[in-house]
Amino acid sequence: MSGRDASPSEPEQAGLAASGNDKEAELDQLKEEALSCRRCSLRQGCRQVVFGVGNPNARLMLVGEGPGSDEDRQGEPFVGRAGQLLNRILQAAKMNRDDVYIANVVKCRPPNNRLPVQPEIDACLPYLQKQIELIDPELVICLGSLATKSLIDKNASITRSRGCWRKIGSRRYMATFHPAALLRDPGKKKLVWDDFKEVIKAYNNPDNGGSVNE
Repeated sequence: MSGRDASPSEPEQAGLAASGNDKEAELDQLKEEALSCRRCSLRQGCRQVVFGVGNPNARLMLVGEGPGSDEDRQGEPFVGRAGQLLNRILQAAKMNRDDVYIANVVKCRPPNNRLPVQPEIDACLPYLQKQIELIDPELVICLGSLATKSLIDKNASITRSRGCWRKIGSRRYMATFHPAALLRDPGKKKLVWDDFKEVIKAYNNPDNGGSVNE
């Protein structure tokens, strides 16, 4: 299967990317819809919906798998140990967390921090797809296997696909390891930094940001 660009039929009909105040208003409306969502059972066991955070006009968007316990408590993605490591990676890349947009495939914490299962992903993915459509980033970084399979290719292997750009619609997508994987295996840090060197190149030189697979 090829990757899935932002073309959800839910929660709203797809359209042209919004801009300015309209974009922020549509994101706020989408957040309100997500806050009241009961499409799967995850909402029953979490404290709150973790919608996303960052610049609604971001050129770079980072997507993880789902909230952990820290995120569930604070209501913001990537605020635990993995999030602190992501912040350090962004700082090393001369990027500000406030300049990018960060979200997850699912908005509610799965029990015991397990990975979301496919029905939960299918229920929540339209919210992420609409976020991508509205924010309209040039670059989307999939952090980990689940985000990669959800947005790039359901058969993708993170070890084989990481570090390579994939053109889907008007956007470029790249897979890399989730920061939590680096905490478990520090040997992967160099690989992720190699990937982010390509991100830096594409971010700073939009017309010459490395090779892209169609």
